[in-house]
Amino acid sequence: MRSAFSMLRRPLLAALVAVATLAGSAPAFAKEVTVTISNFAFGPDKTTISAGDTVKFVNADDTVHSVVAKDGAFHSDGLDTDDSFSYTFKTAGTFDFYCGLHPFMTGEIIVN
Repeated sequence: MRSAFSMLRRPLLAALVAVATLAGSAPAFAKEVTVTISNFAFGPDKTTISAGDTVKFVNADDTVHSVVAKDGAFHSDGLDTDDSFSYTFKTAGTFDFYCGLHPFMTGEIIVN
């Protein structure tokens, strides 16, 4: 007669392998990177991140700004002083963005 542990060993091992496989496909350490809006500029104006990372745009100006992706991937509301907008980049590529209220303010996010 087989013990209860013996009967559960194979399904338990299969479940552990499935969990390990799924965990290996997710970003190991997704991070948050801050882009500051100050003196009518994004800083840094070019940022390189990994897929799964989040960029937090923080307005440090006394003027309302917004953040708009040129390809339409994201668009913030107007950000007043100390307001922020976050976006998680899930796919690789280059994402150009600008301030919807001051289009001369531009930046770029490169996602690896």
